[in-house]
Amino acid sequence: MSETLTFPGAAIDGAAGAPFVAPENCLLTLFDWSAERIEALLDAAATLKAQYRAGECPRPLVGRTLVQIYDKPSLRTRLSFATAMTQLGGNDLFLTSKEAGLMGREDPSDVARVLGRMADAVVMRTFGQERVEALAADAGVPIVNGLTDEFHPCQALTDLLTLREAFGEDLSGRHVVFVGDGNNVSRSLAIACAKLGVRFTLCSPPGYEFDGAFLDRLAEAVPGARVDHGAMPSRAVAGADAVVTDVWASMGQEAQREEKLRAFANYQVDASLLNAAADDAVFLHCLPAHRGEEVTAEVIDGPRSRVFDQAENRMHLARALFVELLG
Repeated sequence: MSETLTFPGAAIDGAAGAPFVAPENCLLTLFDWSAERIEALLDAAATLKAQYRAGECPRPLVGRTLVQIYDKPSLRTRLSFATAMTQLGGNDLFLTSKEAGLMGREDPSDVARVLGRMADAVVMRTFGQERVEALAADAGVPIVNGLTDEFHPCQALTDLLTLREAFGEDLSGRHVVFVGDGNNVSRSLAIACAKLGVRFTLCSPPGYEFDGAFLDRLAEAVPGARVDHGAMPSRAVAGADAVVTDVWASMGQEAQREEKLRAFANYQVDASLLNAAADDAVFLHCLPAHRGEEVTAEVIDGPRSRVFDQAENRMHLARALFVELLG
């Protein structure tokens, strides 16, 4: 069970005390990355994607090894990182936390130090943010957050890459509306938008907004960030450039499913809601999707959906990230 996996000494983002400051060669949250670094990464991802489409496959990471350690199942995260590293000439190895010794068999610090001696980079997809922070504190090699309960930075970067393809490289002044829960996906996208001067609105029912600690940290990290909340979907998305959603009950929240179905019943992204956005607005969803719940089939499979471009872009973003961290 996940409760047996503990990392003493690591600070949880949003908890009391100073947030963990990640090493420069890691991606744990986008709080740690400057706007300039994000823009450069997106530029690199766009270049690599263009090369990929032209049949070019640079291999600058021959001989490098990526280790992926997962507590949660995945399609896009695991496949995108594995494919990215392989295409760049490197190797990909997969371990569960149990196989890595992180379920009580070994001290987490010992695991991190062994990984640092044998792997060139580690992706971890897990529960608490403190788990990736603990690896980053002791491994000495790049650690990438593949998803935690608090943040999903690679997804947010992918969303920005997809929005650039729709609207051009300069996204400043655009308006992104996330219709759904104030969860790890929306938090990371809010940070990403704030860094690049994009207005971000979270549209959710009362009780599912961003918590005060997160908003305080965001305001400190990006003074003047345009992040707001709306409770009425049609008003929140009016004139928006992008409408984004996610499943209402994320992994680990299965017990809350019925409660969330009731709370979010009026927050489905359907054609009527999307039509309240700008005429050229696009729809994004990180997948997996539950058609008929958070989004209708008409929207997610419709002409304004960029969902599968978004899914492919996870791979191109991962390639750029590995070149940035290991190049």
